[in-house]
Amino acid sequence: MHEDIANSSTMINNLVGASCAFSLVGAFISDSYITRFKTILIFGPLEFMAYGLLALQAHLPSLRPPHCNINDQGGNCEKVHGWNSFLLYIGLYMIALGDGFVRASSPSLGGDQFDGEDPVEAIQRSSFFNSYTFGISLGGLIGLILLVWIQNNKGWGIGFGVSALSVLLSVLVVASGFPYYRYQIPEGSPLTRTLQVLVAAFRKRNLSLPENPEELHKTPQKGTNEVEVLSHTQGFKFLDKAAIVGEHGSDNSPWSLCTTTQVEETKVILRMVPIIISSILGSIPNGLLLSFTVQQGTTMDTRLGNIQISPANLFVIPQLFQTVMLVVYDRSIVPFLRRITGYTGGITHFQRIAIGFLFAAFATCAAAVVENRRLKIVEENGLQNMTTGVPMSVFWLVVQYFCLGVVDVTSFVGLLEFFNSEAPRGMKSIGTAIFWCVPGLAAFVGSITVGLANKASRHGTSGRGWIEGNNLNKSHLDYFYWLLCFMQILALLNFIYWAKRYTYRQNLHFQEGNLNSQSREMAAI
Repeated sequence: MHEDIANSSTMINNLVGASCAFSLVGAFISDSYITRFKTILIFGPLEFMAYGLLALQAHLPSLRPPHCNINDQGGNCEKVHGWNSFLLYIGLYMIALGDGFVRASSPSLGGDQFDGEDPVEAIQRSSFFNSYTFGISLGGLIGLILLVWIQNNKGWGIGFGVSALSVLLSVLVVASGFPYYRYQIPEGSPLTRTLQVLVAAFRKRNLSLPENPEELHKTPQKGTNEVEVLSHTQGFKFLDKAAIVGEHGSDNSPWSLCTTTQVEETKVILRMVPIIISSILGSIPNGLLLSFTVQQGTTMDTRLGNIQISPANLFVIPQLFQTVMLVVYDRSIVPFLRRITGYTGGITHFQRIAIGFLFAAFATCAAAVVENRRLKIVEENGLQNMTTGVPMSVFWLVVQYFCLGVVDVTSFVGLLEFFNSEAPRGMKSIGTAIFWCVPGLAAFVGSITVGLANKASRHGTSGRGWIEGNNLNKSHLDYFYWLLCFMQILALLNFIYWAKRYTYRQNLHFQEGNLNSQSREMAAI
């Protein structure tokens, strides 16, 4: 479409942000009004049509700008505009809409198939989230190999066409399980229930709490449905006032009197807020490392024997690591750790997330060391004005890619399982949507970090920031990596601080004594 690098980058960032926003909307709708299964069946085909629209636009010359060599500095390539630009944005944001709704519903639909109170199914649910992430990794690996080859050799039109068929196939596979699924009945708007608690608590702010929590209102309003009844917990006592039963004749509307379950749902969300913020801070380096590592690779020796490797194909390395490690982790490491710790998942959600954040710090440290060595080679060979040809193998980047693979196996899956398992049953999709927003918001904060780092590091006669311009050989990406490493260590310590103060809603221990012979056989399978 002949957009420049800055506009293309902005379009992609906006697309990622829109997908995260749509996931929240999708979670709200699936939890409140339609089931997660129906959400996938409705919005999956929308994503299929969006890819079909992009395939059509890429195939028909009349729907795109005239062909020209955009890499020719002296060329004057016409950018997409008018009706064709409108079609492009429609296709892109239809993908964001469909993807956002589906990604908020699919993990929750899978999680609904397991009862967290059953010891066998608790193990199976933990394994499901590992398998779900394995599916994402395997899909990404196939895309990086197959789709990149198709687009480079057969054209973007066929590439988008294959993507459309893949989405359609995925919807059909989900639909084939219709007779076998357990369905979560929508309980009404979780946002409305939360707002009712806040309003009722404010209205009763001057009342005194009863000494016995059992005196708080527990019976749901007529016409409402509470699938999961939550017990009263300590903390956020000001919210408990929303469940104070007034005298006879007082206002007992839903905006003045709430149940204990409603209050506890609100408490769960509030307790998650520090974890959400800490997770965003701990996820900042991930997207930046992936982006900058590819740019590093473009300047280095990308040969493997007589084979020339495209820098874009370097993404295969972390995807391959992640795919293999997920299988090893789920089938070997988790059972071993379960016998030692007694936890269903081998370790707790927070321990798994913290390990991921630690390896993110290792990744930034390794990246800084490698980049420092690369810059020394550039200086020794006088290559400051070159953008390629640095006599250093691209496989020096494998260490930071390996660390990023560990990050995805640990913190990615840990966060997904935490938000899904800790969210009340009526808010499962909301919890999943919050999880998907973590990397999106982390990418947004990362972009701000890049801008601030460049602004703060401009000095001297060159007036260049650490990572300004298009030539990494004149930049100091190693300094920025060290900054990310320092920030990641602080983020890890901050996460540990809040994790120690959080109390899990679910029992994470493996209750072996509750297993009968049939359950033991199922667990073995």
